[in-house]
Amino acid sequence: MFFTGLIIAISTFLIIGFFHPIVIKTEYYFGIRPWWLFLIGGIICIVCSLLIENAIFSSIVGVVGASMLWSIGELFSQKKRVEKGWFPMNPKRKEEYSTVCQDKVKGQLNHYNSTVIYENAADIDRKNSK
Repeated sequence: MFFTGLIIAISTFLIIGFFHPIVIKTEYYFGIRPWWLFLIGGIICIVCSLLIENAIFSSIVGVVGASMLWSIGELFSQKKRVEKGWFPMNPKRKEEYSTVCQDKVKGQLNHYNSTVIYENAADIDRKNSK
């Protein structure tokens, strides 16, 4: 039996799963500034994969390189997701996001506060009616 395809498939799955949280954490702590590190790392990995003779190792290094290049686009998309409120914003880097995002965060907080006040008022009404 030959396990080459299975090893490459499992490795690819794990590498893609590994880069997902890296993109999220990178955007949270550093923003989109380190995109060029992904570019350099991706190019280096792809060039190295062309020079490696072992098919499994060459494929894995190539997948890492492609994942790093793909992560550049995901890093910029992650910033948009944060601005839409789908992911948490790093409060230390508020100024890097659009003002719409900051207004949404304030609006969500105000909505939450008014909901809590409304619920508390309803609790008081229930207690008074007994």
